[in-house]
Amino acid sequence: MNKLDLNLKEVHNELVEFLRESFKKAGFSKAVLGLSGGIDSALVAYLLRDALGKENVLAIMMPYKSSNPDGLNHAKLVVEDLKINAKTIEITDMIDAYFKNEEKEATSLRMGNKMARERMSILFDYSSKENALVVGTSNKTEIYLGYSTQFGDSACALNPIGDLYKTNIWDLSRYLKIPNELIEKKPSADLWEGQTDEQEMGLTYKEADQVLYRMLEENKKVEEVLAEGFNKDLVDNIVRRMNRSEYKRRMPLIAKIKR
Repeated sequence: MNKLDLNLKEVHNELVEFLRESFKKAGFSKAVLGLSGGIDSALVAYLLRDALGKENVLAIMMPYKSSNPDGLNHAKLVVEDLKINAKTIEITDMIDAYFKNEEKEATSLRMGNKMARERMSILFDYSSKENALVVGTSNKTEIYLGYSTQFGDSACALNPIGDLYKTNIWDLSRYLKIPNELIEKKPSADLWEGQTDEQEMGLTYKEADQVLYRMLEENKKVEEVLAEGFNKDLVDNIVRRMNRSEYKRRMPLIAKIKR
């Protein structure tokens, strides 16, 4: 049995109950999320439908002019399947207005981070408009590899999938019969044309999950993981990313003064 295997029925029930209880405790009945066309946000949409009812879920799709059209098309598949409320808001004018005087300095990374934060700004604005909570869509693999934008896609009121590895995301998505187009596509933050997560990070999610599971769930040291036969470059890459992104997983550090 694969160490990452879960009882999918139990996990689904647990996450639905988590959402119901969290919303009830916070005094909210509606949710808003960004729907990118990727599998993570799609899974969250399905969980929210099951927990709150389709009428209480608002999915917002926020493409940029260079975004892959498949993203919006796949997001619409989810909306049509779930019959949830949805809205499309183009962010091209917002992003271009900011970068119009910085074209030579506007790297793909800067633009990608700006887009992530612009999208989250929109989600929080709509959370106020709709009296709803913003629900996060980052999985555990992304969180520990630092593959997120601080105060961008990592921002939220709560996150139902943050303890699921990417492998778990795919498994649970198949269990819930999410459209296969989303499950089979290569994961991408869509930062530029042809960009994929795995290519950018220099590893596959399946490889990363096996290493992360041993380090996070079994508390194994690097030497123990390497002794199991894992590639040293792969493990070093993962450890480097975990260390470099630790600040993203913590509340802002506050200096304590003597009194």
